[in-house]
Amino acid sequence: MKTVRLAATARSAIHTSTVRAMEHYLKQRYHEEIVPKLMQDFSLSNSMEAPRLRKIVVNIGAGEAMDDAKLLDAAITDLSAITGQHPVATRAKKSIANFKLREGRLIGAKVTLRGLRMWSFFDRLVNVALPRTRDFRGLSPDSFDGRGNYTLGIREQLIFPEIDYDKIDKLRGFEVTVVTSAPNDEQGRRLLSLLGMPFRKAETNV
Repeated sequence: MKTVRLAATARSAIHTSTVRAMEHYLKQRYHEEIVPKLMQDFSLSNSMEAPRLRKIVVNIGAGEAMDDAKLLDAAITDLSAITGQHPVATRAKKSIANFKLREGRLIGAKVTLRGLRMWSFFDRLVNVALPRTRDFRGLSPDSFDGRGNYTLGIREQLIFPEIDYDKIDKLRGFEVTVVTSAPNDEQGRRLLSLLGMPFRKAETNV
C-alpha cells in the first residue's frame, strides 16, 4: 500500500513539473513576481484577489467585404497568422439604411484568446510587435473602460513578423482588447504595466 502511495505521489510530482514546463514564461513570472507586487501595492490579503488576465479579444472590421467577400477572407487569413487561432466571422446586429447595411451581413472577424495562446500573443504584442510600430512613443495609459479592461488600435498588421508583406492584399488595422479581472482601471493599469505593456509616461515640465 505504501508503495502504491509513493508511486502516486511520484506521478503527481511528474505531472506538476510537466504542466509547469508547458506554462508560458510570462505566466510563471506573473505568479512568482507580479502577484506579490500587486498584493503589496493594493494591500490584498489573498493572492486570488490579485488582478489577472482573463482573455484577449482581437477584432478586425472589414466593412468593404459587403462588396467583395475575398477581402473578408484576406482579413481572416491575416488574423489567423497573427493569433495562431482561426477567427470567427462577425455579423451586423442590426440594419443601418444609411450604410446600406443589413442585419446578419458579414462585417469582420474576431478571435478570443485564452490560456497559453493569450499569454503568447500578449508577449509578442508588447515585446515584438509594438516596438516595430513606426514612430512608436508608447501607449496611452487612459484607454481603459472603467472596469480594468484596456483597448488599443493597431494601424497595420505588418508590425507582426508573422505577416509577409509580399502576401497581403492591403494594409489593415485591427483592435485588441485585453480583458482583466481588475475591479478598476488603477489595478488594471498596474497589472499590464508590470507585465510589460509600454504605456506612455506623463511628460513633466522641468
